[in-house]
Amino acid sequence: MIKDITLGQYFPGDSIIHKIDPRVKIVLTMVLMISLLLIESYAAFILYAVLSFTAVFASNIPIRYTLKGLKPIIFIIIFAGLMNILFTPGTTIFGFKFIRITHEGIHLAVKMAFRLSLLVISTSLLTLTTTPIALTDGIERLFAPLKYIKVPVHEFAMMMTLALRFIPTLLEETDKIMKAQSSRGADFNTGNIVKRAKSFLPILVPLFVSAFRRADELADAMNARCYRGGVGRTRMNELRLSRVDFVVCLVVIIFEVLLFML
Repeated sequence: MIKDITLGQYFPGDSIIHKIDPRVKIVLTMVLMISLLLIESYAAFILYAVLSFTAVFASNIPIRYTLKGLKPIIFIIIFAGLMNILFTPGTTIFGFKFIRITHEGIHLAVKMAFRLSLLVISTSLLTLTTTPIALTDGIERLFAPLKYIKVPVHEFAMMMTLALRFIPTLLEETDKIMKAQSSRGADFNTGNIVKRAKSFLPILVPLFVSAFRRADELADAMNARCYRGGVGRTRMNELRLSRVDFVVCLVVIIFEVLLFML
């Protein structure tokens, strides 16, 4: 389950999605996320899914690898669906004692499942097709106007990118700790929810120790390379908008128009 989380990982490639300017990808991802939260009709959800999977195919990322990121949120989808089905007032379809399943609750549960699934696929595609360095540059360039009000934009972008970059590393470290403790007799798979939660507590201490150690090593490595923040810093690859970026923006604009027409 831990290895199934794809957020923060980068999948190397040379596809058209990989070549899009990171600033364009960040802005379009935010626009599409907002659209996903606003749409209500099933036709709009289907259109959004078509665009999402078209982008996945265009990125040359295996569809199974992308869908693997949905496994960790299956419990959240099921839990949210049950809450919507059982506690949404409306036209009752089935009733037994205090249990009431309503027509409106079922619709809300299905739409919630669509939203969560497509949200994970959209956000994962951003990090899967953008290197951490390009993501840092994109965030820094987008928030550059905030420098005029003394906001440390470069440091902010660096922290966000490092947080995303170390998600897979910490997950891998957690997996190693769990395997080591399982070989010593620890049980993480049996018992009720409370017992399972308690069994994960011994993992937190070595995980935090490992995280602090990695942070210290990273700071030493950055100091050894004379890193002093964003002041006077140059880039090997300057960000420039290309024809592909404008075409992709036009496609998304057309998509947004169709989406809200539905």
